[in-house]
Amino acid sequence: MTYQLHYWPTIQGRGEFVRLALEEAGAAYADVARGDGEDGGEQALMEDMAGHDRPPFAPPYLVDGDLVIGQTANILLHLGLRHGLAPRGEGGRLWVNQLQLTIADLVAEAHDVHHPVGLGLYYEDQKAEAARRAEEFRTQRMRKFLGWFETVLERAPPKAEGGGGWLTGQALTYADLSLFQAVEGLRYAFPNAMKRLEPKLPRVIAVRDAVAERPNVAAYLASERRIPFSTEGIFRRYPELDP
Repeated sequence: MTYQLHYWPTIQGRGEFVRLALEEAGAAYADVARGDGEDGGEQALMEDMAGHDRPPFAPPYLVDGDLVIGQTANILLHLGLRHGLAPRGEGGRLWVNQLQLTIADLVAEAHDVHHPVGLGLYYEDQKAEAARRAEEFRTQRMRKFLGWFETVLERAPPKAEGGGGWLTGQALTYADLSLFQAVEGLRYAFPNAMKRLEPKLPRVIAVRDAVAERPNVAAYLASERRIPFSTEGIFRRYPELDP
């Protein structure tokens, strides 16, 4: 069965965390709004979203047969068990979900740096407030979030022979894929801050590098399916916010 992923067609955004999991799993999926003809485009996305009995609040959402699953972490919780990207035991699944929800918090804060006053306002309408928010994010919040993941990796079970140093120890999970995406986004939006911070995060950067080398992920990153970062997405590069 082919999954149907519904997300904005021109940005990575929150949909990229789902795309990375689907690509790593080698799962068949249609990125519906990026399709041609009547099924593609933002208008068709909005019409489809409103047409479900249990309408998602916002993209991304995943259609899997009769299931319509919204919220990034919820989608990944579903895909993780089905495609071996999460532990099978309840405790392990909840732990990976907790990791993912923490990444969601980081992503939300990264977005709010350039939109601290209101989502309906342009960045240019809130530049002074964004500058204040960016200073705290660069100097405190990035270090707190990424430092926590560094601690998680430090305390993870020792890797077995031939294993990897992932967030849960030996096995890659969707949380590792999402940590990769978060690091990539922060490198794009705050390259100077990340250059100062990364020497203190050897384990986090090792996960980022290991994910990038996964065959399916590497092929995806080199393909046209990988939408470039831009100032339309969650992670936005404004030089004045990253001195």
